Amino acid sequence: MLNFTVGPVMSNPDIIEIANHSTPYFRTPEFSEIMLENESMILEMLHAPAGSRCVFLTSSGTGAMESMVMNILNDKDKIIVINGGSFGHRFVELCELHKREHTQVKCEFGHQIKRRQLDGLEDYTAMLVNMHETSSGVLYDMNMISEFCRKNNIQLFVDAISAFLADELDMEGLRAAAVITGSQKALAVQPGIAVMALAPEALKRIEENKEVCMYLSLKQALKNGERGQTPFTPAVTTLLQIHKRLKEILSQGGVFEERRMIASTAENFRSSIKDLPFEFVAESPSNAVTALHPINVRATEIVKILKNEYGIWACPNGGDKADEIFRIGHIGYITKEDNNKLIDALHNMNRRGLL
Repeated sequence: MLNFTVGPVMSNPDIIEIANHSTPYFRTPEFSEIMLENESMILEMLHAPAGSRCVFLTSSGTGAMESMVMNILNDKDKIIVINGGSFGHRFVELCELHKREHTQVKCEFGHQIKRRQLDGLEDYTAMLVNMHETSSGVLYDMNMISEFCRKNNIQLFVDAISAFLADELDMEGLRAAAVITGSQKALAVQPGIAVMALAPEALKRIEENKEVCMYLSLKQALKNGERGQTPFTPAVTTLLQIHKRLKEILSQGGVFEERRMIASTAENFRSSIKDLPFEFVAESPSNAVTALHPINVRATEIVKILKNEYGIWACPNGGDKADEIFRIGHIGYITKEDNNKLIDALHNMNRRGLL
């Protein structure tokens, strides 16, 4: 099966080979060295400011979102939450669950946030934003958001789970206090690890806040990370895959080249299906995914036919968008030949009257 979902995505054979071996014991100097290198490489790729740290949580990306809300924010904060889809709403739910004072800035599904929507929120202390709202494919205007936060002394917390490596992301340039991503997205390894980069201002908050949890504790993750370890047993194999993958990216031109390849894959797909009966959902799409609204048939039917008749996984949407929208991911180990197979399959479906 070819996998064009937004995660877990396809991995290259060298990464898959790591999972073909028994998981090694990890409380060793050798593993600690690997973890310290992982931290250093992630911070380099994010262009994190001096004094930043990076922790690796054994969880999905949502675990990092929750850890951020629990450990960095507190009950004295007033938080702006950008809500333009399923993942923006997840930040809202987390703020409600952990009793964080917040205000939603709602964006129409697939539409860019406008500066005027932030008017009147200048006295807030923090902002939570999904840089790429993966459910719609929209990539938010991070420069505008960053400028607003900088001007009003608002700390910016960025979910870049699907944007990391796919879209331009300069942590220092954005003055982001924290950025999160996940192993199963453009890192293109097995799921199970959430990555969180923390600028000095976030580290200060964590140190000053009282401990509120055990498994997702950032205090404990940072303390153990000083020696290249984690507080509890991590997803060891996935961390080994991350190490190999990060080294591979750096050896093949770094973040710029990785992003260029992802963008090229996305552009090739989008330009090749313009004649098909689809509407593009996002007005400013991420390189990571293309969200499509079929004009004549249900999205769920297209996903099913691609899987059953062409051996291709497309990414369905959930909830009330399930029949309206499906998504095609452009991250992971996707070759030009793979991309052409998908494009050919959609054109073949159209010729058969299935679109």
